[in-house]
Amino acid sequence: MAYDEGVAQRLREEFADRIDVAEKKMFGGIAFMLSGNMCCGVIGETLMARVGAEQYEKALSQSHVREMDFTGKPLTGFVYVEPEGFESDTELQRWVSACENFVDSLPPK
Repeated sequence: MAYDEGVAQRLREEFADRIDVAEKKMFGGIAFMLSGNMCCGVIGETLMARVGAEQYEKALSQSHVREMDFTGKPLTGFVYVEPEGFESDTELQRWVSACENFVDSLPPK
Protein backbone atom coordinates (compact mmCIF):
# COMPACT_ATOMS: atom_id res chain seq x y z
CA MET A 1 0.00 0.00 0.00
CA ALA A 2 1.35 3.41 -0.91
CA TYR A 3 1.18 6.46 1.31
CA ASP A 4 0.17 10.01 0.55
CA GLU A 5 3.41 11.92 0.04
CA GLY A 6 1.62 15.22 0.75
CA VAL A 7 0.64 14.06 4.24
CA ALA A 8 4.15 12.71 4.80
CA GLN A 9 5.60 16.09 3.82
CA ARG A 10 3.28 17.87 6.23
CA LEU A 11 4.56 15.57 9.00
CA ARG A 12 8.16 16.25 8.00
CA GLU A 13 7.46 19.95 8.41
CA GLU A 14 5.97 19.33 11.86
CA PHE A 15 9.17 17.54 12.93
CA ALA A 16 11.59 19.97 11.25
CA ASP A 17 12.94 21.29 14.57
CA ARG A 18 13.69 17.84 16.01
CA ILE A 19 17.02 16.09 15.56
CA ASP A 20 15.84 12.69 16.81
CA VAL A 21 13.45 11.93 13.91
CA ALA A 22 13.83 9.08 11.47
CA GLU A 23 11.50 7.77 8.80
CA LYS A 24 10.86 4.07 8.44
CA LYS A 25 8.67 2.16 6.02
CA MET A 26 6.25 0.02 7.98
CA PHE A 27 2.62 -1.14 7.92
CA GLY A 28 2.62 -0.56 4.16
CA GLY A 29 3.18 3.15 4.72
CA ILE A 30 5.72 5.37 6.41
CA ALA A 31 6.29 5.89 10.12
CA PHE A 32 8.07 8.70 11.91
CA MET A 33 10.28 7.52 14.73
CA LEU A 34 11.38 9.72 17.64
CA SER A 35 14.46 8.48 19.47
CA GLY A 36 13.75 5.04 18.00
CA ASN A 37 10.09 4.90 19.10
CA MET A 38 7.25 4.99 16.59
CA CYS A 39 5.34 8.26 16.91
CA CYS A 40 2.99 8.58 13.95
CA GLY A 41 2.80 7.85 10.27
CA VAL A 42 0.80 7.65 7.08
CA ILE A 43 -0.93 4.66 5.54
CA GLY A 44 -2.64 5.61 2.30
CA GLU A 45 -4.20 8.99 3.14
CA THR A 46 -4.80 8.06 6.77
CA LEU A 47 -2.80 9.38 9.71
CA MET A 48 -1.59 6.70 12.10
CA ALA A 49 -1.26 8.26 15.57
CA ARG A 50 0.33 6.73 18.66
CA VAL A 51 -1.39 8.45 21.54
CA GLY A 52 -0.76 5.90 24.30
CA ALA A 53 -3.14 3.90 26.46
CA GLU A 54 -4.16 6.82 28.71
CA GLN A 55 -5.33 9.01 25.80
CA TYR A 56 -6.69 6.16 23.68
CA GLU A 57 -10.39 6.40 24.60
CA LYS A 58 -10.34 10.20 24.39
CA ALA A 59 -8.80 9.98 20.92
CA LEU A 60 -11.39 7.42 19.79
CA SER A 61 -14.22 9.72 20.88
CA GLN A 62 -13.18 12.35 18.34
CA SER A 63 -14.64 12.70 14.87
CA HIS A 64 -12.92 10.87 12.00
CA VAL A 65 -10.97 8.60 14.36
CA ARG A 66 -11.11 4.81 14.57
CA GLU A 67 -9.15 1.96 16.09
CA MET A 68 -5.92 1.03 14.42
CA ASP A 69 -6.66 -2.53 13.42
CA PHE A 70 -3.94 -3.18 10.87
CA THR A 71 -3.39 -6.71 12.14
CA GLY A 72 -7.13 -7.43 12.37
CA LYS A 73 -7.04 -6.75 16.11
CA PRO A 74 -7.17 -3.24 17.63
CA LEU A 75 -3.82 -1.94 18.87
CA THR A 76 -4.47 -0.09 22.12
CA GLY A 77 -2.76 3.29 22.12
CA PHE A 78 -2.81 3.63 18.32
CA VAL A 79 -5.57 5.20 16.24
CA TYR A 80 -6.26 5.96 12.60
CA VAL A 81 -7.34 9.51 11.78
CA GLU A 82 -9.13 9.96 8.46
CA PRO A 83 -8.05 12.96 6.32
CA GLU A 84 -11.06 15.02 7.45
CA GLY A 85 -9.66 14.87 11.00
CA PHE A 86 -6.41 16.65 10.14
CA GLU A 87 -7.29 18.86 7.17
CA SER A 88 -6.06 22.05 8.80
CA ASP A 89 -2.50 22.60 9.99
CA THR A 90 -3.88 23.26 13.48
CA GLU A 91 -5.59 19.85 13.56
CA LEU A 92 -2.45 18.10 12.36
CA GLN A 93 -0.34 19.95 14.92
CA ARG A 94 -2.74 18.83 17.66
CA TRP A 95 -2.36 15.18 16.63
CA VAL A 96 1.42 15.42 16.32
CA SER A 97 1.62 17.08 19.73
CA ALA A 98 -0.44 14.29 21.30
CA CYS A 99 1.84 11.69 19.73
CA GLU A 100 5.01 13.54 20.76
CA ASN A 101 3.77 13.91 24.34
CA PHE A 102 3.33 10.17 24.62
CA VAL A 103 6.47 9.09 22.78
CA ASP A 104 8.67 11.63 24.59
CA SER A 105 7.65 9.87 27.85
CA LEU A 106 9.21 6.61 26.62
CA PRO A 107 12.89 5.71 27.01
CA PRO A 108 14.95 6.08 23.82
CA LYS A 109 15.70 2.88 21.89
